[in-house]
Amino acid sequence: MEAVGLSSQFWSGKRVLLTGHTGFKGSWLTLWLQSLGAEVSGFALAPSTEPSLFELAGVADGINDQRGDLRDLGALLELIAETRPEIVLHLAAQPLVREGYRDPLGTYSSNVMGTLNLLEAIRQIGGVRACVLVTTDKVYANQEWLWPYRENEPLGGHDPYSSSKACCELLAQSYAASFFAADRYAEHGLALATARAGNVLGGGDFAPERLIPDVLKAWSANEPVTLRYPQAVRPWQHALEPLAGYLLLAAGLYEHGPAFAGAWNFGPGENDMCSVGEVVQLLASRWPRGPGMRIEPSELHEAGLLRLDSSRAHQLLAWKPRWSLQQCLEHTLDWHLAWKSGQNMREITLAQLSLYRGQP
Repeated sequence: MEAVGLSSQFWSGKRVLLTGHTGFKGSWLTLWLQSLGAEVSGFALAPSTEPSLFELAGVADGINDQRGDLRDLGALLELIAETRPEIVLHLAAQPLVREGYRDPLGTYSSNVMGTLNLLEAIRQIGGVRACVLVTTDKVYANQEWLWPYRENEPLGGHDPYSSSKACCELLAQSYAASFFAADRYAEHGLALATARAGNVLGGGDFAPERLIPDVLKAWSANEPVTLRYPQAVRPWQHALEPLAGYLLLAAGLYEHGPAFAGAWNFGPGENDMCSVGEVVQLLASRWPRGPGMRIEPSELHEAGLLRLDSSRAHQLLAWKPRWSLQQCLEHTLDWHLAWKSGQNMREITLAQLSLYRGQP
């Protein structure tokens, strides 16, 4: 039986504003919310890749699909005043580490000012009961140590992308303390949380300079994939794993208020902490005549080891990963091969969502 926070019993009829709904994770989450009966309004730029999961799965069908830039405060004020969301899920961002090096100004502008504008629009208009701001596992001041990071560890960020997301965490802390304090909850009625997830995989991710899209693109062209840091260890998980966490967290905020506020980690179990090279080898075992890999080290800094402690989510939200890394890779590859064979990708995507939820 599904938890209440993942069921239509809770989500049916809820007015939800989802930023970044045209992205990879945003598309999966939009379809999930639709399947639960939520009234979804999406706000985002056009899909950043061609092809995109958003277009292939017809994600816009049945939602209020709004295009715009989070750096436009006026547009956000108008949208929130018009749609009157009860729950806000903020996924929109410039999400790529290496793009952050190429365009640091755009990265900080999109991630920091976009988040600030959203918080300010929520503050000015009012009416939102639960807000989840999605950041990243890279917000921590990574010391490359063996034990996993807990939510109260120091924030940091070596590269512009990671730093911009740490700034978003500080913004959330400041707005929570200044405008949405727990002791004034009866007055403002908003509970605010941030969600920090690990590296996500899954069907429909076509972003450049991400491991699985790079592997599938190279191997589909019968070329070896180029790896920069094959020894780097990451907290791999299917996109549906943290998305389940966001839904549970949003429901907790809605029903229990400040008791569920603050920062939350959503990471895989220790058994799914693998190096980049190991992930590629697992994929190769399922790929017919895979052409392998080649190593081209990069001069740009990337963390070598990063682990998350998700005990808070396990204990208070009853959240835990459902799919092993092997299952995650199998479903990702199945989705990709279905797309290459010309199948109906909305049906395939919804079928995988149902499989994850344990539905027939």
